[in-house]
Amino acid sequence: MTKIGKTATRVGRRDVLRAGGMLGASAWWPAWAQSGTAGLAPRATLSGEDIRLRIAHQAMTIDGRRTHAIGVNGTVPAPLIRLREGQNVRLHVENALDEESSIHWHGLLVPFHMDGVPGVSFPGIAPRSTFTYEFPVRQSGTYWYHSHSGLQEQMGLYGPIVIDPAGVDPVAAAREHVIVLSDHSPIHPHTIFRKLKQQGGYFNFQKQTLAGLLAGHDQRAAERLAWGNMRMDPADVADVTASTYTYLVNGHGPRDPWSGLFTPGERVRLRLVNASAMTTFNVRLPGLAMTVVQADGMPVRDVAVDELQIAVAETYDVIVTPRDDRAYALVAESVDRSGMALGTLAPRVGMRAAAPPLRPRPLATMKDMGMGGMGGRGAMAAPGEHAMPGHDMGGHAVPGHTMEGHDMGGHDMAAMDHGMRDFANAPEVKRTPTVQTIAPMPVDRTGEPGQGLADAGHRVLTYRDLVATTRNPDVRAPDRSLRIHLTGNMERYMWAFDGEKLNEVTAPFAFLKDERVRVTLVNDTMMGHPIHIHGHFFELVTGHGDHAPRKHTVQVQPGGTVTFDITTDAVGDWAFHCHMLYHMHAGMMQVVTVRPRDEAAA
Repeated sequence: MTKIGKTATRVGRRDVLRAGGMLGASAWWPAWAQSGTAGLAPRATLSGEDIRLRIAHQAMTIDGRRTHAIGVNGTVPAPLIRLREGQNVRLHVENALDEESSIHWHGLLVPFHMDGVPGVSFPGIAPRSTFTYEFPVRQSGTYWYHSHSGLQEQMGLYGPIVIDPAGVDPVAAAREHVIVLSDHSPIHPHTIFRKLKQQGGYFNFQKQTLAGLLAGHDQRAAERLAWGNMRMDPADVADVTASTYTYLVNGHGPRDPWSGLFTPGERVRLRLVNASAMTTFNVRLPGLAMTVVQADGMPVRDVAVDELQIAVAETYDVIVTPRDDRAYALVAESVDRSGMALGTLAPRVGMRAAAPPLRPRPLATMKDMGMGGMGGRGAMAAPGEHAMPGHDMGGHAVPGHTMEGHDMGGHDMAAMDHGMRDFANAPEVKRTPTVQTIAPMPVDRTGEPGQGLADAGHRVLTYRDLVATTRNPDVRAPDRSLRIHLTGNMERYMWAFDGEKLNEVTAPFAFLKDERVRVTLVNDTMMGHPIHIHGHFFELVTGHGDHAPRKHTVQVQPGGTVTFDITTDAVGDWAFHCHMLYHMHAGMMQVVTVRPRDEAAA
């Protein structure tokens, strides 16, 4: 199993200056990520059967501020790797650091020993050594790669992957841009983690105020007191915020935004990748509709939206058709609305779209506390599923209670405190300090647009909007079911599955090859968790039968559930974790082991 203990990165001022001296004014941006690009071109990519990557310290400048990073081949983000379905590829990765490193090919179906997770699928890449990954390319779509060692991903070790289909690409577009969203801080990631351990809301500068109360923007006094009695902060929507983060589009900050070109009237494909460490983004182009055509690299039926929430590690491909001869802002607002990443789509170099103002920050609701089953609009299960087996949701209705927004209808929230750590609601969960709360009445939230977007006033993507373009490869009924709770303790910044951190787990999640399993994820916390499984895709249970959308990463909203069916067809040991980097680092990770049936019988 991988170790999640601290892996220090020792870099002196001389190292940073030496790295900076080797770089030109904009050399840390790869060609595909430079501003004013006309779109993807062969010179902007690494391709072929032999590709060389070098991991090393470097300097980069964000909005005029010089900062330290870890990059690949001298750039942040890392080079764009472009492959073709059906080819074989060898990726020779040199680790020029003084510590172990690695690269995980996020979403790619590779042999487990090529998956790139130290302590799970391989030993890691030792300092000053080279490791060669080699595997067949079995799919097409938009993916990405990143370090799975320590907290290197936060420091810049991430890059996009584009895989062209073996035949004709069904997504016709005259031009395409890769849009990599990320977050960067001048504070060392281990310092960020230490501050979170000391105080869970350390970076939250958007707490409720007296002015907000008087203006009617925040909770009423009685509600605020009730939340305080439960030691919960409804404004604590994101662990790490714009108080330290600068949000980036292709490595560019909002004061020096990335721009991409288009010709009015042409179809432009945007390949969106959320490569951030901790930030869920709400993405929109004001005045320009988007048509979603792929999710996590898999084709879906066209869905026209004005905005979408992209969780950490997800990818979406969208088509836009800008018809006017003007610049359009590409806005990626952090989920807590403390800041935004900003880019521009424009017909000519030098044009820039104005940034819209940040929208009011969201506050957590009763549904985010796991009270979504209390009658009204909250009592909603996935199609064909029960919200809580053995519980009659209709019996929990509270007269006058409003589940959406912040009007509690005069209900005394303090009375709800008694059920917030009832292990009878979660027999799978271990009684450990990692479990601060257990959602009393969690509900399926895949039909919702994401935290803070219920009142956006325009079309926002939901998971239930996604429908696969082709029939799923395995449509068997599940052989068995598994219920996994996402647990945490914000005061001590501890995260886990079923109350057990990675270093406490005695046995992995065990499967037989080609088992068909229905998994339900239950979020007992007030924070969204993007859950990712390596080596596999799963089908979301959202009512679309044999055309269920296939994904490798899914956001489980606060107090919500997500159900998926998975065929465990890849033998080996695989990482299974929350893709919030500091959540994983704090323990929200386990191992999934898939064994041949004959081996298990023996």
